[in-house]
Amino acid sequence: MLITGGAGFIGSHFVRYVLNTYRDYCVINLDKLTYAGNLDNLLDVADSPRYEFVRGDICDAGLVNDLMQRVDLVVNFAAESHVDRSIMGAEEFMKSNALGVYTLL
Repeated sequence: MLITGGAGFIGSHFVRYVLNTYRDYCVINLDKLTYAGNLDNLLDVADSPRYEFVRGDICDAGLVNDLMQRVDLVVNFAAESHVDRSIMGAEEFMKSNALGVYTLL
């Protein structure tokens, strides 16, 4: 399973939920580690043989393509969501929230 944005608040809870609930699932966590991502959220699963962290951007088509070859399920939590930041830097929001999702599709 590929989980994008898995180092954020909601994504990290979902990563932990999957690893604790579905013992036959492996998780690849793709996260850019912007202001919203924090690997400390995942310290308790970081050493799991069923967990892999990949630092990268969902807009990187080559990386996304490579990861897609290894999974059969994608859950996307990668998004820019802070309103104040969207006003000051709308381009990053458009890249992540539109182009990034397009790349995943």
